[in-house]
Amino acid sequence: MVHFNEEAYKRRTKDLLKREAVRVAQYLSAKHGIPYVDLTLTAINTEALGKISEEDAKKAKVAAYRLVGNRIDVAALSPLTDDVKAVAEDLKKKGFEPSIYITTTASLDRAWNFYVEVQQYERTQAGQIDIGEKDLGQFVEKMGSLAQTKQLITDSLAKEGTSRITSMLEIILSGAISLTASDVHIEPEEEHVRVRYRLDGILHEVADFDNHTYKLLASRIKLLSSLKLNVGSKRQDGRFSIKIGEDNIDIRTSIIPGAYGEAVVMRLLNPKAISMTISSLGINDKLLKLITDAIHQPNGMILTTGPTGSGKTTSLYAFLGEINKPGVKIITIEDPIEYHMAGAVQTQVKHDKGYTFFEGLKSAMRQDPDIIMVGEIRDEETAGTAIDAALTGHLVFSTLHTNNAAGTVPRLLDLMVNPKVIGPALSLSLAQRLVRRLCKVCKIKRAPNDEEREILERGIRELKFLDVPNIPDSVPAEVSAAKDGGCGECNNTGYRGRVGIYEGIVIDRAVEAIIPTNPSEYEIWQAAAPQKIPTMKQDGLAKIFEGLTTTDELSRVVNLRAPSPNIVSTEEETDKESMEPAPLDLPPLETTEPEVPTAAPAVAPEIGALDAGIEMPDLETSSWENESKNE
Repeated sequence: MVHFNEEAYKRRTKDLLKREAVRVAQYLSAKHGIPYVDLTLTAINTEALGKISEEDAKKAKVAAYRLVGNRIDVAALSPLTDDVKAVAEDLKKKGFEPSIYITTTASLDRAWNFYVEVQQYERTQAGQIDIGEKDLGQFVEKMGSLAQTKQLITDSLAKEGTSRITSMLEIILSGAISLTASDVHIEPEEEHVRVRYRLDGILHEVADFDNHTYKLLASRIKLLSSLKLNVGSKRQDGRFSIKIGEDNIDIRTSIIPGAYGEAVVMRLLNPKAISMTISSLGINDKLLKLITDAIHQPNGMILTTGPTGSGKTTSLYAFLGEINKPGVKIITIEDPIEYHMAGAVQTQVKHDKGYTFFEGLKSAMRQDPDIIMVGEIRDEETAGTAIDAALTGHLVFSTLHTNNAAGTVPRLLDLMVNPKVIGPALSLSLAQRLVRRLCKVCKIKRAPNDEEREILERGIRELKFLDVPNIPDSVPAEVSAAKDGGCGECNNTGYRGRVGIYEGIVIDRAVEAIIPTNPSEYEIWQAAAPQKIPTMKQDGLAKIFEGLTTTDELSRVVNLRAPSPNIVSTEEETDKESMEPAPLDLPPLETTEPEVPTAAPAVAPEIGALDAGIEMPDLETSSWENESKNE
């Protein structure tokens, strides 16, 4: 008995209909003298396809598939209809010379599938990925956690079609936004390529794929970022934006060559970060008052220091936001402009055009600003001009690459700034880091271990000495800690969000007095010790007692074992007197008095001890006395 195979019958019928459609099209081609084209075997040029809107193309049953100069080839199911003639006339008005071909429905269906690519091409040309509110809502719903994001990326990798790469990039970026990642890292290795998100300062792997997919993805990112596709051995930097409803999220792209391919990092600059107020940064009360006083002065310089990703720019924008008033003119020189601030004139450094930080600062001075923000001081000219600006009635904000607040002065001296003007110009030097906050949903309490107890005991003594409020008298029986495995709210890490730890030094008379001596960082800390401003380590310890973070997290960004340079002494006593310098353990002085020449009874006996064996001059006839007599 022969079994009837319905699926095979349908496939054969479909093939027969396709072949019959081709024969009909070829017959009409010969009859009317219109050339035939098979778009199932022809490359589709998406730029040509986009010259006719998808709506008009489907209405007229046409598809533009090739564009050479101003000549455009258009395939049509029924070339003699009024709709096709209208499309041709419209193309002529746009400056094109259309050539009409006859084709089949199957050919048009294939061509129309490329309209997805047309949309992506238009977005690429604009340097923007447009994610609608509806799509974003779906992404956020599906990407509530790292695990869900990983699954969605994996599903996108399994898809086929020309839009797979663009779709995957949108999912990667949407996942980063929904999880509030600060960076996306795409790193090629020997056998595969991995994608990682930086969440709260820590990298988490979210996907890995083959090198072929990576090359296509890297090309898409380069197109969006306006970078050169054929350059793979040099560093390239670019940017593009993601549109979410009415908001734009800027993406800074950095590409560097590596052993197995180009490494890509995309930094997400969310405009919501600029909305942070100075009071929400996590600055301790004493330092916050000093900063508030400094930024409301008519002139001076405030420098903030720290490594990349420590929140310096966010802090500076919070300071600017505090004093951004209608009657104040603010000019910024940035590389690049990370956030857009209403009411400020923001300029972008362009090294290839000669517009550097130095040139930008000189130009800004001619614009009669009240406040100037320089993205970074990295050379002698910029440092000198910024100091001059602070001395001539301007309030200057900038960043400097040093390890701590005390390193600002030695760094300025290294940049050949006149030590006599640093004190009058520099108002406040700051340093900061970011530590992860404990998840409010799943954080737990536990007894501190011996190492933690030792660290906290020393922290209590130092914080009490610095008069930091709300510090316990002894180590609590239980401290806040991250739950193993976390919860869904914190992506199973035990931490969610970050808070800053800060330190600062006011350039007062004591600090200013030692600047001309080319002091070390330790000497600056000692001169500033009476200010009693906590260091980053001490500020972090205070946040541990507040239940905001842990010793494990704090030790990731600062050295908890290093001595505190702002404490006069770190002896193992508990009262404030123990913080005073210990008496010097010197050997007893000799009691034997050396002989002193009788001709010089007025000379102190110590001179004889130091200069034993040296003939002393006759003081009664010394040269200075003879000179005074002559006078």
